[in-house]
Amino acid sequence: MIPTPSPATGIEQDSAPAPAATAPNGLTLPGRHFRLTAVHLQDGSDLADGLVQERVWLLHPNEPLRLRGNLFCIEALDIDRQTLFILPEPLPHARPNPVEADLCTTLSRSRDLQVELSDGPWVLLECAGGAPARARALQDWQRSQRPATPGHRLPAFLSNTWGDRSRDSRMNQAFMEAEIEAAARLGVDGVQLDDGWQKGITSNSVRAAEGGVWEGFWNADPDFWSPHPERFPNGLEPLAALAREKGLRIGLWFAPDSWNEFVHWQRDADVLLDLHRRLDVCNVKIDGIKIHTETALANLRKLIARVLEGSEGRVVFDLDVTAETRPGPFGLISCGPLFIENRYTDWVSYWPHHTLRTLWQLTRWVDPLRLRMEFLNPERNTGLYGDDPLAPAAYGADMLFATVMAANPLGWFEVTGLSDTFTHALHGLVTVWKEHRARMADCTVLPVGDCPDGFNFSGFLFVPREADASAYLLLFRGNTPDPEGRMTLPVPLPGRWSRLAGEGSLETNERELRFTIPAPRRYLFACSRLKPLQP
Repeated sequence: MIPTPSPATGIEQDSAPAPAATAPNGLTLPGRHFRLTAVHLQDGSDLADGLVQERVWLLHPNEPLRLRGNLFCIEALDIDRQTLFILPEPLPHARPNPVEADLCTTLSRSRDLQVELSDGPWVLLECAGGAPARARALQDWQRSQRPATPGHRLPAFLSNTWGDRSRDSRMNQAFMEAEIEAAARLGVDGVQLDDGWQKGITSNSVRAAEGGVWEGFWNADPDFWSPHPERFPNGLEPLAALAREKGLRIGLWFAPDSWNEFVHWQRDADVLLDLHRRLDVCNVKIDGIKIHTETALANLRKLIARVLEGSEGRVVFDLDVTAETRPGPFGLISCGPLFIENRYTDWVSYWPHHTLRTLWQLTRWVDPLRLRMEFLNPERNTGLYGDDPLAPAAYGADMLFATVMAANPLGWFEVTGLSDTFTHALHGLVTVWKEHRARMADCTVLPVGDCPDGFNFSGFLFVPREADASAYLLLFRGNTPDPEGRMTLPVPLPGRWSRLAGEGSLETNERELRFTIPAPRRYLFACSRLKPLQP
């Protein structure tokens, strides 16, 4: 038998002209030389740690692309312009109706790039070339999607006892009163009562065997979202009053009922608005969400919109994206920060340099004001880490706060469990951060140095948008023997800087930065004056 020949792949043929884009979302970008970056974002950090992956192509006529995703950057290199393509929907794996490709490109052999987009509410941002212009465009647009209220424009430091793994076993009035007292001394803006403040029992409760549920809350108990009558016999009013007296607020954990496509979204919204109006609850962590249909996603968005409108934008939601099927980084931009991670020293899953790495990588594309990043009590479970030089206990309290203070910091611990030494060291930096956070929040934030790995130099540069405003540098030294670091920065910097916290010194000459941080696993926080970024 004569074998069937394999199909030939190397026979050259004359190229046919590239077809013009015919899709309703088709467009043409002028130019000849293009670089495309596809940003693969991932949530579900309970089972993942690398949440940002970037793939880069120098586009070529021989290689048309069909890509899935929510965020793409196409740079026209010959004219120094770039276009950002944003799809404000859940990530591809979490969409009720996924498509084969979200963005397709075909580069003409003569000139211009044809781009076709999937159906959807695409947002296109155009700006000059380079990382600074891209960061400003992305961050400005994301901030414009949120209410123009202080709660959504100013980063807040919250505490939440769940990180110490007592779950709801200690949740009661006396314990939370002590937490509020301790949080006030530390400088916390709000104390979140996590799962357990309510009468109903969830699957995460220490009492889950008594009938805990993770959806169908209204079916399980019509009074599910009333304060627990034994833990809080006088309701939550005394806690709210104590918090106001101490200069902070209480926040709450809440799980919108996913049952039957969020059919009870209006009841959930009414509960949250009642808590806001009676108790001044402004920070709400939402969890337990499961989105499997377009109707479910639409109803969840209605819930968020109703609460934001009813509270005149004063309620800020922390959207937990650590598990389940949830809206992800771009599916519910208006609601508030993304609750990125559940990390615990009890499970040896918390390393400060990993959290810093996640924040550094996300900041390239996601506005850090939209991120809630946690740090833990390093004095717990020290034996579980052995002699690991990057164990949480190897870092000072202020260093742990510094790793997340470019975002919205979360003290993922029982404040009453912190030692006096830890509290004193942490309070000092919190005070400095509060003095400068409003000006920092008006800046474009750029990650600088190397991507953190625990053994290198990295940091963040805060570039003001207005003339004669403060610029900031937050620099980190990993577990390296060399105290001196150098970086080439994305924008020119002035030569004189004032150290605000941490240790060491720095000097700049245009884009060259030289600095010294005397000890490993420490930081340097400084400010100066810098011309604003140009649009």
